[in-house]
Amino acid sequence: MKQVLVRELIGESLREERMSQGKTLREVSQGARVSLGYLSEVERGQKEASSELLAAICAALDVPLSVILNLVSEKMAAHEQLTQRVAALPTIHDTVAQAAA
Repeated sequence: MKQVLVRELIGESLREERMSQGKTLREVSQGARVSLGYLSEVERGQKEASSELLAAICAALDVPLSVILNLVSEKMAAHEQLTQRVAALPTIHDTVAQAAA
């Protein structure tokens, strides 16, 4: 499975919140006083946002940073559980070897 990065989960969570509020990238970028391009890169998980920038984006979305970080934590935990379940599954090689025995 592909390793999930915290910056990707943060970006995904910020984008979900922005879209649920019906706000545009432009509106949030202006409210957070960050360039539209940079905000877009943060949402796509391409840039690692500083804590100051995250706080500004959350303020522009009128959502506490703790809410976003909690969402990220829940998504990371779900991904880790899925990774553990997949790792516990028998491989095709194991299945073929058992069938041949």
